Amino acid sequence: MKKFEPKKPEKEVISLRLDSRMLEEINSWAIEIDISRNEFINQCIDFALKNIDTDLVESVRSTRHFPQ
Repeated sequence: MKKFEPKKPEKEVISLRLDSRMLEEINSWAIEIDISRNEFINQCIDFALKNIDTDLVESVRSTRHFPQ
């Protein structure tokens, strides 16, 4: 049988400014699915990073001359 190994992922505290309407929507979703606002935001960011359109990023990078 596998042993339970609790892990605490490293996290950093940051400050973030959000549009009031967006914050209301975030709060509503977090309440609806019964998780903290912080956890909801973390999961949204994780999803966005895993599903980012890399072709779009490359297109923007090439038109704005960002370093790779």
